[in-house]
Amino acid sequence: MKGKILGFSEEHRTGVISGSDAARYDFELEQWRGDAQPKVGNNVDFSVSDGKAESIYLDSPVSTGSSKKIAAALFAFFLGAFGAHKFYLGYTKQGVIMLSVFILGFILLGFPSMIIGIIAFIEFILYLVKTDEDFEEIYVTNKKPWF
Repeated sequence: MKGKILGFSEEHRTGVISGSDAARYDFELEQWRGDAQPKVGNNVDFSVSDGKAESIYLDSPVSTGSSKKIAAALFAFFLGAFGAHKFYLGYTKQGVIMLSVFILGFILLGFPSMIIGIIAFIEFILYLVKTDEDFEEIYVTNKKPWF
């Protein structure tokens, strides 16, 4: 059966899966068959026995993270001062802020523009050092707009 992980507690080593039949199934970490820990939102394939999920496999690994991560990092490096990486990730308000500060910063001898460039470079580095899964969770799923 296909489903999605609704919750997982590392402390208790248990979780809950919402199955494709709209029922919820409890599971224990011993039934997880993946390399990494289960995460909320993972799509899974599992079997049911006595109302509990068993033999749980990750159905489709997160694949959009790596392509979005690399593109966002490249935007941050080459066009970051203009906020291009913010627009790309869907943070329109933050993109407009970066673009406005960069353009209007020249009035104040370029210092605000340099600061925006430094912020973009720091975000470029942060994007690159995060794993694909962390990037996807932090910047795409949870929508964390700054650093």
